[in-house]
Amino acid sequence: MLAPLLTLALALATPDAVPASAPSEALLRRLVAETAVAQARAIDPAWEERQRDCAGLVRFAYRTAYRQLAPARVAEGLFRGPDGRPAHFADAASLVRWSFAPLGRDERARAALRSGDLAAFARDDDGGPGLVMHLMLVVAPDDPAHAQTLVVYHPGEPGAAVRVGRLDELIRDAPGGWRPVPENPLFLGFYRFKEWTP
Repeated sequence: MLAPLLTLALALATPDAVPASAPSEALLRRLVAETAVAQARAIDPAWEERQRDCAGLVRFAYRTAYRQLAPARVAEGLFRGPDGRPAHFADAASLVRWSFAPLGRDERARAALRSGDLAAFARDDDGGPGLVMHLMLVVAPDDPAHAQTLVVYHPGEPGAAVRVGRLDELIRDAPGGWRPVPENPLFLGFYRFKEWTP
């Protein structure tokens, strides 16, 4: 089942030329999506092993896209760290707090999803001191009538593979705590990179 999903996601067409001015949001979104999905096929060795978790996948996909089209943005710190200042590293909580803006938790927010957006969850830390965050990257088709929206994520365990699934199956079939629906108190909502918000 993974192969058709990867084929579908990688079918996002990459434009032939990079614009001379600032890169378009659409092109950056495509590159973020392609990079994330490619990790499910084979993890890029450039993605440091100690950073392979859900937030690490987000950072790697965004950094890869921006490094190709706007390297100065990467050099200055693409994200914001725990203190809100530009940083090269940001954990899941810092990404959601400082680098991404909430879209909402309902069907309207879900209908507005585009590639590069996130689904965020808070999970019990199995006896630890509190909640931990979990992020999934959205890969949305150019034509929703002919393809489905996917989520791509790393489960966080060392050596684990990146996973790809259909958003509608997650909503319908996932255990309650992993369903991106308003009724799930552990679902924090959908988020968009702040640079891409109007």
